[in-house]
Amino acid sequence: MTETDHSTERGEDMKKSRAKDAVTRLVLEDSPSHLLHRVLQIALDIYNEEAGDGALTQRQYAVLKALSDSDGLSQTDLVRATGIDRSTLADLVARMLAKDLLVRERSATDARANLVRIAEAGRAALHDAHPRVLAADGKILSLLSPPKRDSFVKLLRKITTARESELAQADDEAAAAERAARKVAKKTKKKKAHSQKKAEKLEKKLKKLPMPPLSEGASGETAEEHVTSPVVAA
Repeated sequence: MTETDHSTERGEDMKKSRAKDAVTRLVLEDSPSHLLHRVLQIALDIYNEEAGDGALTQRQYAVLKALSDSDGLSQTDLVRATGIDRSTLADLVARMLAKDLLVRERSATDARANLVRIAEAGRAALHDAHPRVLAADGKILSLLSPPKRDSFVKLLRKITTARESELAQADDEAAAAERAARKVAKKTKKKKAHSQKKAEKLEKKLKKLPMPPLSEGASGETAEEHVTSPVVAA
């Protein structure tokens, strides 16, 4: 193969590679999940730039904001308020408790439940972070033209609300199914116990009935009474 042929082959490979990259970009540019992930990365980068080193993370800010106007929330309440999944929230709260941003206390209405409340240090950190969060939000929205900013926020809120409603309905259905299963199990257990009790009563009753001696027949006659008398010939 000549040098010209090698050059031609390399040129064709480059064209194929560029065409493949173009197809990949088209697919990703039409993917909502991919685009939302990229937007999230951009939003977090802007937040970190505005907040600076050592500041509250976006999730820490969300937790403190949710607690700022309450006397304490349970972990379930915080999951609903912030949208952070339960396991991630548990780790996050543990770290914030260690930093004295939050305090934990028993619920006044439910002795089995623990509530999380914002501490003074947490309130001070929230106050310090608030203007930086506003600056970050403003910088994110500045990437859009003014007429589109409100629509963008409304669409994000609509997606969030729709998904939360869907998950809440699924939770309600799961809870209803669990209650129905417990009810069936309780009814089955009760029915089984009733049948067992009935069988035990029958067994006791049979034990009390008089039984004939084994040496007697059905009519109570002895074996000798069944001996046939000899027939006397006429």
